[in-house]
Amino acid sequence: MTRQILVGDVPVGGGAPVSIQSMCNTPTQDVEATAAQIHRLERAGCQIVRVAVPDMDAARAIRAIRAAISIPLVADIHFDYRLALEAVAAGADKIRVNPGNIGAPERVRAVADACRDAGIPIRVGVNGGSLEKPLLDKYGGVTPQALVDSALGQVEMLQRWGFQDICVSLKSSSVPVTMGAYRLMARRSDCPLHVGVTETGTVEMGTLKSAVGIGGLLALGIGDTVRVSLSADPVEEIVAAKKILKAAGVRREGPELISCPTCGRTSIDLIGLAQQVERRLEGIDKPITVAVMGCVVNGPGEAAAADVGLAGGRGEGVLFCKGRVVKKVPEDRLVDELFALIDQL
Repeated sequence: MTRQILVGDVPVGGGAPVSIQSMCNTPTQDVEATAAQIHRLERAGCQIVRVAVPDMDAARAIRAIRAAISIPLVADIHFDYRLALEAVAAGADKIRVNPGNIGAPERVRAVADACRDAGIPIRVGVNGGSLEKPLLDKYGGVTPQALVDSALGQVEMLQRWGFQDICVSLKSSSVPVTMGAYRLMARRSDCPLHVGVTETGTVEMGTLKSAVGIGGLLALGIGDTVRVSLSADPVEEIVAAKKILKAAGVRREGPELISCPTCGRTSIDLIGLAQQVERRLEGIDKPITVAVMGCVVNGPGEAAAADVGLAGGRGEGVLFCKGRVVKKVPEDRLVDELFALIDQL
């Protein structure tokens, strides 16, 4: 098990629930726009949010943004360690530094000292696109071991200075490289892991790559907090992350729909029924599993683990609960009767 750190009031690692993060794409110095986007993200389910800090104006804006929001705020620092010092002074809840570009050890130490004094953690955020040149030369490019060596070098440096509140990410745009790096790191360190695949693309392909990479690692028990990176409205990242956590079995909030893919035996509008049920489940917050199956004969048995469900026949179907048939219903009443059964749960 990893050690636990606190990002604001959100525990990360040490058996805490896996938290969801995102990053604003507004100009950080535009306090009103950034705070408004963070409020949208929080309503969608974001628990930790990060902002870019490219200059001193952005670093100083953190104070006003922090005062306007309620979830923890992370300052993302590249190249200039002085931006990290200013962000700490402005009230950031965590600092992210990139080993590939933050500079000399004494600059990293200055950031560590400031974070220790403020009582906030540091994320060592390794990125395949900015690995240190000696590591690229040693391993012939971006490899899992290169990412891990970069992270461990920074972690060991911070720990030599007595700084322990460290989180680590090892991101690449390659799913296999990313997964390999996190698996290696999980064996080498007990630092909590911020899991994500970077530069995944737009919503459809980006969600698929993130589901494979993040979901695969979570299914292996690796990962303490996640960020889905999409070329899209950041709210889409939260939507995707929640679905990935549910699919990986690490979070159960609200209903889950399972439905069969249909086959030649299907004699009911199964796809239409599944879409109706999915839309109506958006208004339900019960942690239940609902099945929509196309075969009366096999459906209830195949979906026996579902709390409730329907299985279609020709012009009619059955409602079932925990694999047991409850009653037979005409096709045009199936969805309404299903939700009447859900209301009774």
